[in-house]
Amino acid sequence: MRILLFGATGTLGSRIAAELTERGEQVTSASRTGHSPSPDISAVTADPTDSDSVAAAAEGYDVIASAVHIDPSNAVPVTKGLLEGARKAGVRRIVFVGGAGSLKGPDGVDLVDGPAFPAEWRPIGLAHRDALNVIRPVADLDWSYLSPAAVIAPGERTGKFRMGGDDVITDDKGNSFISAEDYAVAFADELQQGNAIRRRITVGY
Repeated sequence: MRILLFGATGTLGSRIAAELTERGEQVTSASRTGHSPSPDISAVTADPTDSDSVAAAAEGYDVIASAVHIDPSNAVPVTKGLLEGARKAGVRRIVFVGGAGSLKGPDGVDLVDGPAFPAEWRPIGLAHRDALNVIRPVADLDWSYLSPAAVIAPGERTGKFRMGGDDVITDDKGNSFISAEDYAVAFADELQQGNAIRRRITVGY
């Protein structure tokens, strides 16, 4: 499978690229700088906010994947650019690294709207929700959106985790965590298997 991965040099993107490459997939890093996370991964220059740039880079690929760092300034432009670029290139499958803020807590309220959500992370949480709101109505592309647990950080690759839908996954103590390495496993699984077409899913321990 030929995969064009935006944001491949970031914390999650580099782990996703490594996981997919280890599985034998052909991954190309796409970014404004044209950098690659590894000498084994080729790279192209493309701007995720520019649909023509995305389309030119994605021509002939099977999947577009996005691990672009989302913030309030780029959430909607990046999301729209990638979706429209996929359409122009004729790439039907597109998979997004998502945020946790739009997951539902035990009270049925989005985490980002709850009092326990860290104030410093709220702008990013809202930006990810804005991106998801752009994606959700899309009916002509086979998209998937994978939200991590409430806390995600570099750690161990265990390959053991739980999958869910719109509700945050917590352990028996109420904690919600996933390692970046296991998130990459779950992301690669979904990209390859397509179990959540036109759905948001989440992963946690």
